[in-house]
Amino acid sequence: MSAAPEYDLDELDEHYNYPVPPPGGWTADDLDRLPDLPPHTELIDGSLVFVSPQTNFHSRAMRLFEITLLSQAPDELDVIREMAIKLNKRNRPEPDVLVFRAEADAGPRQTCYQAEDVILAVEVVSEDSEDRDREVKPRKYAAAGIQHYWRVEEDEGLPVVYVYELDPATNSYAPTGIFHSRIKVSVPFPIDIDLTAINKRP
Repeated sequence: MSAAPEYDLDELDEHYNYPVPPPGGWTADDLDRLPDLPPHTELIDGSLVFVSPQTNFHSRAMRLFEITLLSQAPDELDVIREMAIKLNKRNRPEPDVLVFRAEADAGPRQTCYQAEDVILAVEVVSEDSEDRDREVKPRKYAAAGIQHYWRVEEDEGLPVVYVYELDPATNSYAPTGIFHSRIKVSVPFPIDIDLTAINKRP
């Protein structure tokens, strides 16, 4: 095991101005007002979460799901990647891909969608997001009433999709399938995706 890198905090402070949270933490609306935040900053329980640089698998998986879901979604639904969902005052996560009601599009300056407009949230798991994507986010998405959640894991360069559907009796997600090579489901609309096509150009 290599030694942990040593940083000169005074030197870091010359280059970074870290936002100091107010009492009680940040709110979802603060993300639109805080200057110079890193791209794709999320808010979880009032705390800012900065994401690590994306891997090739992560980027290609997002492309695959965005393009194929968009090509198969009905006209009343739309698909977008890396847009935030305002779950409540203290939580504004950013799924890798989401399916939402097309009527919820408020124009080019929109920065997030409301939970009630989101049909499906897709998270591609990375090394630094394992706990959030496997435990924290699905619990929060379910509590906010988002009907469908997909967790995408990498296995030898290919995606494996874990599919969940909201159980209204418990207000939590129930697993409905694990998909290798191909995902074919009937909800939230008929979807058929060749997962082995992750490295192919659309």
